[in-house]
Amino acid sequence: MQSRHEASTQSDNLQTVRTTVKRRRERAAYDRATVESILDEALVCHLGFTLGDQPYVIPTTYARVGATLYVHGAAANRALKGLASGLSACVTVTLIDGLVLARSAFHHSMNYRSVVLLGQARPVTDLEEKRAAMVALVEHVIPGRQASVRAPSDEELRETLVLALPIREASVKIRTGPPIDDATDMARECWAGEIPLRQVADRPITDPALAEGIVADPAAVTYTRPGTNS
Repeated sequence: MQSRHEASTQSDNLQTVRTTVKRRRERAAYDRATVESILDEALVCHLGFTLGDQPYVIPTTYARVGATLYVHGAAANRALKGLASGLSACVTVTLIDGLVLARSAFHHSMNYRSVVLLGQARPVTDLEEKRAAMVALVEHVIPGRQASVRAPSDEELRETLVLALPIREASVKIRTGPPIDDATDMARECWAGEIPLRQVADRPITDPALAEGIVADPAAVTYTRPGTNS
């Protein structure tokens, strides 16, 4: 599903001048494996771009296939049409792993993993790549689901704009561990530490319009996200 050009320019080091982290550089990473692990675990990205003088940041679902990130929307979507024309894009993804409570208000923080991805997206015009991207979008959200549902019709594909963004230029920033307090606050009688957070799926809720006797498929019953133990 990658173009020949995208495959030929794949690199394991995604650091560029534009993605080099300036603050807290010790928390940065630029290797492809770390970038991809965060993209594969998260569900939503924020897609940033500028149309004219107006910046926009749009939350949307996505899917990674190899070294390509796919997003989709209505063919008439002004934002996606702008990106398809060659606008520069900034995609951000964040996973919150915990709340960090310090002895001072100033040093409260969060443990997190985040990706910033820069580049230009291309519209997907090849029908087979478009179909495969739509499958990947469903499978990213809930692995195994595509086998149970109707595939997009030709009309639905025509009404959908799919964009492909090569994963060539990115950075990761990660914070882990306890709070970092000032030495003068260490003796303060105030609890400090971490509150771990994780994403957990609850029990599926059946659609009231579902025909009697149809049970939830394994993809719904055993749903978890990559990187979680739930």
